[in-house]
Amino acid sequence: MTPPIRLVLADDESLTRGAVGALLGLEPDLRVVAEVATGHDAVDAIREHRPDIAVLDVEMPGCDGAEVTHWVAEHQPDTRCIILTRHARPGVLRRALAAGAAGFVTKSAPAAVLADVVRRVHGGGRYVDPDLALAALTTEDCPLTDRELEVLRNVDDAATASDIARRIHLSPGTVRNYLSSAIQKLGAGNRSEAVRWAQDRGWL
Repeated sequence: MTPPIRLVLADDESLTRGAVGALLGLEPDLRVVAEVATGHDAVDAIREHRPDIAVLDVEMPGCDGAEVTHWVAEHQPDTRCIILTRHARPGVLRRALAAGAAGFVTKSAPAAVLADVVRRVHGGGRYVDPDLALAALTTEDCPLTDRELEVLRNVDDAATASDIARRIHLSPGTVRNYLSSAIQKLGAGNRSEAVRWAQDRGWL
């Protein structure tokens, strides 16, 4: 008898996590071995259980699904990752695939689709939501450099340019220059608006 496909499920929304876990658990050839709410817990669960598949939300506390996927690719390549998200933005797709994700499914997809994607990925295949793949081919390219994106990722309501500089090992003046450049390129009114615009386009 073929052993079931073992899954770790990570999603910070408890209702979604519970519903997806329950639905996948109804499939006779699938077994959810751990359900967690944060990226750091996902890494711990994947390290402990060594699942066949990790189903990961994109946006989680600690580290996001793309970061967990990158860790898995480096440290536990026998586990394959599927990104499950309601934020179906083309930039998010590109970032997740670049990190090594083998599947990308929106949370609006039927449970049967996710189960089939799990089986396909476990068999060595890949899957990307077709509507999202089409959008990714037609969306605008990100005008920001890697450094500008890194600075924007570290912007929060309380962080000064000096705070950001310490986090990413740059001078405060350089950080201010990157912020100014990003704001200008995006046509934003301030750094918080620049972050929102970049997030909405899936660049962060």
